[in-house]
Amino acid sequence: MNIQNTIETAVKQGFLALYNVEIPSVEFQATRKEFEGDITVVVFPLLRYKKGNPVQIGEDLGNYIVENVAEITNYNVVKGFLNLVIDDVFYTNFFNSVYSDTSFGFVTPKADDKAIMVEYSSPNTNKPLHLGHVRNNLLGYSVAEIIKAAGKKVYKTQIINDRGIHICKSMLAWKKFAPNGNDGQKETPENTGLKGDKLVGNYYVKFDQEYKKEITNLIAKGLTEEEAKKEAPLFKEAQQMLLKWESGDEEVVDLWKTMNGWVYDGFEVTYKNMGVNFDNLYYESNTYLLGKDVVAQGLEKGVFYKKEDGSVWCDLTEDGLDEKLVLRSDGTAVYMTQDICTAIQRVKDYTDVGGMVYTVGNEQDYHFQVLFLILKKLGFDWAKQLYHLSYGMVDLPSGKMKSREGTVVDADDLMVEMTDTARTISEELGKLDGYSDAEKEDLYKTIGMGALKYFILKVDPKKRILFDPKSSVDFQGNTGPFIQYTYARIQSIIRKADFDYSKPVTVPFHEKEKELLKQLELFPDTIQQAAANYSPAIVANYTYDLVKEFNSFYQNVSILGETDLDKKIFRVQLAKKVADTIKSSFSLLGINVPERM
Repeated sequence: MNIQNTIETAVKQGFLALYNVEIPSVEFQATRKEFEGDITVVVFPLLRYKKGNPVQIGEDLGNYIVENVAEITNYNVVKGFLNLVIDDVFYTNFFNSVYSDTSFGFVTPKADDKAIMVEYSSPNTNKPLHLGHVRNNLLGYSVAEIIKAAGKKVYKTQIINDRGIHICKSMLAWKKFAPNGNDGQKETPENTGLKGDKLVGNYYVKFDQEYKKEITNLIAKGLTEEEAKKEAPLFKEAQQMLLKWESGDEEVVDLWKTMNGWVYDGFEVTYKNMGVNFDNLYYESNTYLLGKDVVAQGLEKGVFYKKEDGSVWCDLTEDGLDEKLVLRSDGTAVYMTQDICTAIQRVKDYTDVGGMVYTVGNEQDYHFQVLFLILKKLGFDWAKQLYHLSYGMVDLPSGKMKSREGTVVDADDLMVEMTDTARTISEELGKLDGYSDAEKEDLYKTIGMGALKYFILKVDPKKRILFDPKSSVDFQGNTGPFIQYTYARIQSIIRKADFDYSKPVTVPFHEKEKELLKQLELFPDTIQQAAANYSPAIVANYTYDLVKEFNSFYQNVSILGETDLDKKIFRVQLAKKVADTIKSSFSLLGINVPERM
């Protein structure tokens, strides 16, 4: 329990002892610089539970806390603010207890705890990953790592949308329009040197281009636009291809396997460069036929009902939603049914799963509201532990992305651009003397990817982002490179510390040291808060606050130039613990830190 939790418990107990009133929570803020104190209890919100003079209530609580909490040595009340002074001994004991703890802030999962499954990425196999997938992957991966650090077992997964009319469009376009390569064969990743997902994506765009030409021609012959879209020969061929795939046509299935294989190879490269991974994969081609058993169970329980045409529905109007189709009249499942069955299948496959997190854009908010409600109505206990990690779109200054027209912001291209931007800015700063070319390239990638990930993850997931690659690679302000630079600066201090700084010491604190210790002490609670809120932004902004506090300490207090050996030892230890905590928190964001910059 950190000191804030200890004080919160004491305030609640004090309110009950003094006024015989229970309060649900306590509001804190940092003590203003002009007043004595380390943490401040805001008294005003407590007046709704106990009418009275806020200064007098502050005095009453201050006396109670000093008498009952050993770590609090004094207090003062300014208007409705109770400022509490924390004993330096508390911070000495805290620091000595965590200095050598390599897993500081991280909680080991209990063996009998239920696991959480986090789904992210979940792309279509007809095009490469784009900027939207970048935010999705970074969020999902980071949330999984944070939940794990908070003490839960985690499985990372995705469902790959590998079937449907959109997949057939790429297949058909390749079959009809792909030119022969140098080896006399149609284009492949091998004979073109193109990443497989990009090659397939090119044919998705090609289909759309040719389809539009056919629509224009049909409209010129007198059809309406709606009629032209349905009657276009290419569209009809794609529909026929889908029917052949569903019936198991050998030639179509072989082509499907081949082209999907190209895409998976391409995705693997992108995921590796992005620094994300998965524990297991689900494929829509394996799940789309699931559902009839679940629908039968739902009908039996009265959760679903059948209409005259044979279609099956779930009536959610009493819950403020609408009626939802779960089985078409021809007996085929819809996406909702697929998602219901995939969730059930996952719990069958992983019996220790007790909850799931779905990382999907906010345009699907309603879908997940319906999905979770239906699963609850079907009687699954774990359905109470489902969460939609809804996030806003990412825009670039150039505007919104559109994939069918071929103007998509490609994830691979974006990552290359980030490395190039880091290279340009680093070369302008001219701080890389003595680095080999390979070391420089590795550093540019570390800085560029750190900038990209931090810029995206420091924003609350629900907010839309306008991502500017150049401003993200800034060595000042709330950016990844600024934090990475501070980490590298501390590593330089440690390399120069040519004395034994391993022993614990007790020294009087400089005010800047105490401020830094306060920030360090918040790290374990920060991880718990981030996990509870499914928000990497909480970890990102904590790290920035820690770095700001360190830089203030660095500018005001001599470290290696200190003449008192114990003070010098403590300051190196403190700097090292800050660096370790930066590294730990950045690992939760999927960001690497460089030893030198």
